[in-house]
Amino acid sequence: MPTCQNCHRDWSWKQTIKSLFTLDTAMTCPYCERSQFQTKKSKKRLGFLNFLVLLPLLLNIFLNLPVLILLSLFPLLFILIMSFNPFLIQLSNEEEHIDFM
Repeated sequence: MPTCQNCHRDWSWKQTIKSLFTLDTAMTCPYCERSQFQTKKSKKRLGFLNFLVLLPLLLNIFLNLPVLILLSLFPLLFILIMSFNPFLIQLSNEEEHIDFM
């Protein structure tokens, strides 16, 4: 679970999920109310993990899965991946931008 870099308190799973569904890049600590940002490493890990939701499309190319199985894999993978996201988040006091090159 992420730990606030100001007050050093661990966020709960629910608090972390709640902060992920905002459009702002800053996440407000539920304890000290200060802004926290994901680290560059954390953003890269979550980006890769979120990309795995599209894995059934790749599997369909090679395995020719039935449509019902293919469509049922999307919500299943989404729920599974979203439940793991809070465990991979690391926080920083300053915003770090991802370098693509």
